[in-house]
Amino acid sequence: MTDARPRPRRYSVFAIAREAMRLHTGWTRAWADPTPKKRYQVVVVGAGGHGLATAYYLGKNHGITDVAIVEKGWLGGGNTGRNTTIIRSNYLQDPSAAIYDKSLKLYEDLSQDLNYNVMFSPRGLIMLAQTEHEVRGYKRTVYANHLQGVATEWIEPARVKELVPIINLDGPRYPVLGGLYQERGGTARHDAVAWGYARACSAMGMDIIQNCEVTGIDTASGAVTGIRTTRGEIGCDKLVLVAAGHSTVLADMAGFRLPIESMALQALVSEPIKPCMDVVVMANTVHGYLSQSDKGEMVIGGGTDGFVNYTQRGSWHHVEETVRALIETFPMISRLKMLRQWGGIVDMTGDRSPILSTTPVGNIFVNCGWGTGGFKAIPGSGWAMAELVAKGTPGPLAEAFGMNRFREGRFIDESVAAGVAH
Repeated sequence: MTDARPRPRRYSVFAIAREAMRLHTGWTRAWADPTPKKRYQVVVVGAGGHGLATAYYLGKNHGITDVAIVEKGWLGGGNTGRNTTIIRSNYLQDPSAAIYDKSLKLYEDLSQDLNYNVMFSPRGLIMLAQTEHEVRGYKRTVYANHLQGVATEWIEPARVKELVPIINLDGPRYPVLGGLYQERGGTARHDAVAWGYARACSAMGMDIIQNCEVTGIDTASGAVTGIRTTRGEIGCDKLVLVAAGHSTVLADMAGFRLPIESMALQALVSEPIKPCMDVVVMANTVHGYLSQSDKGEMVIGGGTDGFVNYTQRGSWHHVEETVRALIETFPMISRLKMLRQWGGIVDMTGDRSPILSTTPVGNIFVNCGWGTGGFKAIPGSGWAMAELVAKGTPGPLAEAFGMNRFREGRFIDESVAAGVAH
């Protein structure tokens, strides 16, 4: 291990050409691998997308750079690296639309902001309406989005077929009746998002500490004083818990409970094939979603397991259930071979909306509950959470997502109102 801070290098076509002439001997590490200090102003637990974005915007927007991001495994090895990379902001409820659209706007310029190609691809996203109930629900969302300033539109089946030539509109059980279309939606490269934020955080002087599991949280007089880890004790003035499915475990260490259940969400990719599908398609009636990666793989996701668990492995019955449901709408995928499958641990709240909040313990903040839709929210989540941590009170993006809403009955119910929680 070394504490040497890599000298920031600006990536550009000229840098690539220059290094090619030098046989690529001049590249430095993208981020440092430091030994933990005894104390930091802020410690962020979780070096996934949300944790790294929180740290980045603490530095960029609020000038707080005495920050450690601790991760029990490897950077981006949790849900950030285990999702289907969908990005959209066409949510029904006002607080949801606000934070997700902020995130989408940040994604649009993120490669330039971080000087790192996150491969954002605004290829468009269609949420299929395959029942009359979905038709009414999605048209309602279009009207709500127009009031919110979020650009979406309702499209008829002929337009769906034009955008997705491989689709079968006349399924015997679930014919395609139209769709909710967001042209600005799309995908990004999940690993690149984590790596870009990590590189920027390290360049600001923050410490990214991997293989450092939190084993305890210390408090005094009702406020946090530090954490105990497998790499020693680390003191801090403020502690931010951003650990997705394991947020409840950390909350227990601090002495409070979170209204969260953890369960696996599974996905798979097919063997690579020639380009056949430009947009992202979500078929919520059968609970499946599909896109094609740059390498040609068909990326397929489904719903969560029906029971609480902490597994990060896939299961054959869930793959069969998801693929069987999608074959009616996309018959060609029946002929494909599966290349690999995986699972991620998602944290589900009762209203299927996130928690960005202070906690009963002083100077401990929590960012969790993103459920199955966390990747799309990474920049907006980090922006809002950094403001909360820096000022101690939530800004307009985070204000509605406090833990007290469950006690007060102010649910932001996306699962029922919008018909899907992804």
